[in-house]
Amino acid sequence: MGRLKVLAFASVAAVLAFAAFGCGGSGGDESTLVFGTASDPTALDGALISDGESIRVLYQMTEGLTALEPGTSDVIPSLATDWTTSDDGLAWTFNLREGVTFHDGEPLNAEAVCTNFERWFNFPPALQGDGTTYYWQYGFGGGFKNPGEGSPTAEDSLYASCEATEELSVTLNLTKPSSTILSTLTLPSLHIVSPTALTEFEADAGAQNDDGIFQPSGTYSTEHPTGTGPYKFESWTVGEQLVLTRNDDYWGESALTESIIFRPISDNAARLQALQTGEVQGYDLVEPQDVPTIEGDANLQLLQRPPFNVGYITINQAKPPMDNVLVRQAVSHAINREEVVTSFYGGRGIVAKEFMPKEIFGYAEDVPTYEFDPAKSRQLLEQAGLTLPVEVEFWYPTDVTRDYMPDPKRNFEAFAAQLNAAGFRVVPRTAPWRPDYVSRVNEGNAGHLNLIGWIADFADPDNFIGTFFQSPSAQFGLDDQEIHDLLDQAESEPDQAEREQLYMQANRLIMTNIPGVPYVHATAALAFDANITGFVPSPVGVGGEAFATVEAGEADDGEETETETTEE
Repeated sequence: MGRLKVLAFASVAAVLAFAAFGCGGSGGDESTLVFGTASDPTALDGALISDGESIRVLYQMTEGLTALEPGTSDVIPSLATDWTTSDDGLAWTFNLREGVTFHDGEPLNAEAVCTNFERWFNFPPALQGDGTTYYWQYGFGGGFKNPGEGSPTAEDSLYASCEATEELSVTLNLTKPSSTILSTLTLPSLHIVSPTALTEFEADAGAQNDDGIFQPSGTYSTEHPTGTGPYKFESWTVGEQLVLTRNDDYWGESALTESIIFRPISDNAARLQALQTGEVQGYDLVEPQDVPTIEGDANLQLLQRPPFNVGYITINQAKPPMDNVLVRQAVSHAINREEVVTSFYGGRGIVAKEFMPKEIFGYAEDVPTYEFDPAKSRQLLEQAGLTLPVEVEFWYPTDVTRDYMPDPKRNFEAFAAQLNAAGFRVVPRTAPWRPDYVSRVNEGNAGHLNLIGWIADFADPDNFIGTFFQSPSAQFGLDDQEIHDLLDQAESEPDQAEREQLYMQANRLIMTNIPGVPYVHATAALAFDANITGFVPSPVGVGGEAFATVEAGEADDGEETETETTEE
């Protein structure tokens, strides 16, 4: 189907020679869009990833039973045309769309859907780590039929079974009601892919390394991802480009552009320069200080997403002395959130005080807060019986930009200086985003502290604090049954007003426990050539943004094109 190569250096000339975006036209136009990304994906098997760059590419190739209405977080039909639920909320029956085929020509049917669910439920121990099957463990509470040591069991799972009741009718049985199940099924990590390709290209073959991170030995996730979407995989040259081509057998409206090339450019300034020179026609994660430049250029346009994200510092309670709440309080008082957000986010960041933005219901205005006070930090460390300075290992990623973290190194350096002035001695550690920084964080193997964040998959508190804290977390080293039970109750509660109160209570408990230091909710932006149309920014970011509707329009010769801006 495709191929993957690994190159040490990218060849810009090769990309330019391959891609020239034709102007105007219909879906039959032989055109290519080159889009600049912050990094390569980690892998192209949705079940085994949780990073945005992987999700961005998968969203073009794979589909779920449900989807999000473009530009919103509203659930709409996708591979399922409609659904019903039992009175007790434990059985959900989905009617599948007729005539849908996977990219390998195999038919979509109820058996294929159940094969995917059974694959996730039956993952072997090597695939049960928090950093490997993150979204299964979030969306369905984890739970494995044959759990390895320390893995969640079948009794922990939201998933009970899957029944192919008819050729195009499938019933998903749950162990308890879930108010977010339809939203959860929109996640690219829970999209339905070809069972034939999974088997043929050994999707589950591989082993965990010493850090608990899965290393695949099959070729499904690098050369043969196989979904039902409007684009299909063509090739991947790591460090240079990933190419998708239009799926001419797509069940829905044909993609307007023949090919999409995702080109990794880790440096923010280089992405902007590539857009200005025509090497790419669009890019994500515009740095705040570059916004005026783009807005002032009639040849470019800026599109914005609302701040459905959070940037935070993980505090891993499994690593002493972070198991002492006094030390976690000291970390919180050492961090000057306002200074970092004011200095580095160009007026496009909001200082965070909890792990979800106030636009999400369940936000609590009265959570405990920890004002910047280095003297109090030192006092708390001494109160904890520690000798100053207290050594802490602090990790941050390289070769990446995120909505909530435009320049990880700059954020790290500011936070490290603040901690060092407040009774700590920071030992800096770093790793490239790809292949395994996120997995290392999720597995709890990224120091006492680490920089990370979250971009919402849908507008519900379950997708923020439920994701982080509904079950014991290796990332945070958190095992607080009161918080876990409260979030379980909130997810299952059918009454919206009661759910809101439960999540407000959970936010108060979480910020009393201090599993981390949330510091920013950031407004993210994308930039495109002014004549590019059809891209709809999503409040949930890359997990809701399709390229199938994108094309180049005709620009007026000799006339300036007005910059189009989507406001928050």
